[in-house]
Amino acid sequence: MRKVKVGIIGCGNISAIYFQNIKSYPVLELAACADIDLSRAQARAAEFNVDKAYTVEELLADPEIEIVINLTIPKAHAEISLKALEAGKHVYVEKPLAVTREDGLAVLQLAQAKGLRVAGAPETFMGGGIQTCLNLIEEGVIGTPIAASGFMLSGGPEGWHPDPAFFYQVGGGPMFDMGPYYITALVTLLGPIRKVSGMTKISYPERLITSEPKAGTRVPVEIPTHIAGLLQFESGVIGTLVTSFDTKAGSDLPNIEIYGSEGTLRVPDPNNFGGEVLLRKAGEWEWKSIPLTRGFTNNNRGIGVADLAWAIQKDRNHRANGETAYHVLEAMHGLHDAANADAAYVMKSTCSRSLPMPEREESFHLGE
Repeated sequence: MRKVKVGIIGCGNISAIYFQNIKSYPVLELAACADIDLSRAQARAAEFNVDKAYTVEELLADPEIEIVINLTIPKAHAEISLKALEAGKHVYVEKPLAVTREDGLAVLQLAQAKGLRVAGAPETFMGGGIQTCLNLIEEGVIGTPIAASGFMLSGGPEGWHPDPAFFYQVGGGPMFDMGPYYITALVTLLGPIRKVSGMTKISYPERLITSEPKAGTRVPVEIPTHIAGLLQFESGVIGTLVTSFDTKAGSDLPNIEIYGSEGTLRVPDPNNFGGEVLLRKAGEWEWKSIPLTRGFTNNNRGIGVADLAWAIQKDRNHRANGETAYHVLEAMHGLHDAANADAAYVMKSTCSRSLPMPEREESFHLGE
């Protein structure tokens, strides 16, 4: 096994779990980090014992780094990914792939032209929760999938995130923030999407930050904060998806449910890797808890980077592939387009189902 050297660009709030986890994947070596604010990169490097704290330009110029982990804010995703690809490096980018479809396509096209790979978050679908559900569906436990539903209902991030303004700017909102988890999970379980329709609204023109250090700051809202959508999958399955930052009291609705001809499957929170899988067969009144059949059930962020590194070495497809990330990005935009046009949006992209995860964690660490 050859260790692949990686570098992180973007040392903000989400980066800590990547710094922590990268060292747990034997195929990866975290060689450097960078940030537009060099002092922030230096602080992360000191915290996690990383040798090199770079400017962005210095990291991109380092010939030893093969994969760039792009953890910048959404509006910088495409710019940094394109620069990394131009520098001859593979890219793993946090969700979403880009803010616009045009930028997302540009990233994929440049990677193809240069013979490089793009991988994209979320990678939570690789965890034991969703992989167990995939296994159950493929074994026919719920029969033929007919419909699905998903609900992400919250009061917004301004009460807990240290700098939540970007959630209410273009590229943010509940759909672009949390939609990637839900739609990626649904695509993993049910295949690609054919068309979407939806309704959207901005319930509050501004939001008050109550978390430190910016408590008391008011943030203008630029993007819909409540989205109700319908998704028709190429398989014929019809899905309902609601994402909201406007439900101040929360909800007890399930994260995701898949309804089949022989039963219903309740899928755990797609923002997590594990969670409880529940099954109710036709004619039964009680839910049954199903033991997870796959590993990686903790916060395994970084597993998509490890899989990318193995895929490069094994010359196989990587699971969190750029085509799926783009398909999800197009679906999210399509839901907004459909709402604005008062008409269904027909998808232009498609994607292949990802390779299922192996049953044993040890097999993954050998590149399977």
